[in-house]
Amino acid sequence: MFTLQPGSSATSSTSCEGLQVYVAGRRLVPTPVFDTYWRFAAARQTLFYSRLVDRDDLAPDDEVLRVYRFTNCYRASDRVSQFCIHDVAYAGSQDPADVVFRVLLFKLFNKIDTWHLLNDELGPITWRTWKPDVARAVLDAAWAAGRRLYSPAYVIPPPRLGGPRKHHDHLLLLETMMRDQLPRKVQQAAGLGEVFRLLNQYSGIGDFLGFQFAIDLNYTSAVDFDENQFVVAGPGAKDGIRKCFGRAASGIEADIIAYMVDTQQEHFDRLGLRFATLGGRPLHLIDCQNLFCEVDKYARVAHPDIAGISGRTRIKQIYRRAADPVPAPWFPPKWGINRAVEDQVRRLRSLTTVTSD
Repeated sequence: MFTLQPGSSATSSTSCEGLQVYVAGRRLVPTPVFDTYWRFAAARQTLFYSRLVDRDDLAPDDEVLRVYRFTNCYRASDRVSQFCIHDVAYAGSQDPADVVFRVLLFKLFNKIDTWHLLNDELGPITWRTWKPDVARAVLDAAWAAGRRLYSPAYVIPPPRLGGPRKHHDHLLLLETMMRDQLPRKVQQAAGLGEVFRLLNQYSGIGDFLGFQFAIDLNYTSAVDFDENQFVVAGPGAKDGIRKCFGRAASGIEADIIAYMVDTQQEHFDRLGLRFATLGGRPLHLIDCQNLFCEVDKYARVAHPDIAGISGRTRIKQIYRRAADPVPAPWFPPKWGINRAVEDQVRRLRSLTTVTSD
């Protein structure tokens, strides 16, 4: 069961004092940010649904959430992930080589406009019909015209393969992956961690990108592993974990993320929160990892006295309401949640408070 709770805030009074948390054989002492993590998750998910149905009356009463931009609780709900799932992974040939090729091509730039640019000129995009010289010429012309080819969401480092420009090297990297039979290797992998290691061996694909790309491939019809098999804590997540647990959390970040997944309902119940799941799907490792990144940012305003690792004190991105309505979300069919999410949205369009299985 879940209930949307308009008016709830991520900075309500905390109750973690005296709480005992044991992870990987260590006793951790939670800070007030730990409870803020759960309150933020509940409030941000409520905000996701309120924006989805364009109902401001359902939005949480939280000034920080109103002013600043935060990603969704579920990574797959974010705009770029939605595009990757709906318009890249499941649009076109479902041959595994084509699926892996399209997803990695999109993610190496992580920018919807760049995908449209390439797809308009070379589409429908498949590995068999790929024309590398044409692709390079298209991107060269866009770059010369001053178009931004890469998303600013996170840094995508150059693989340094000798090309004259960064985008040349990324296309060469992708072509190298395909010639290395990466799609076949990914399909034969024993788990999500092995997919990560296959990606991680390539120039320019560090731990953060390797894990993000593994998750994106796992959304597709070509790969199907449990998202709770493996996690890599990125720099932002490590900052958030430090703010929740202090220095004692150093080195066991992946175990802490697993703890958050395993105990999520316990802590929502402890704080009297009703978390609006995504069609009955609980938070997974990738989601709790991302939430640590977001609570790190949130705490810069809500808990300025509690330091992380990076020392950042400001939230850079301001929320700007999109002119167009938020499109209905669509998730990998293998998850089996699309109809349940549709039911949630349908009820929300007519009710102030909704209860659903």
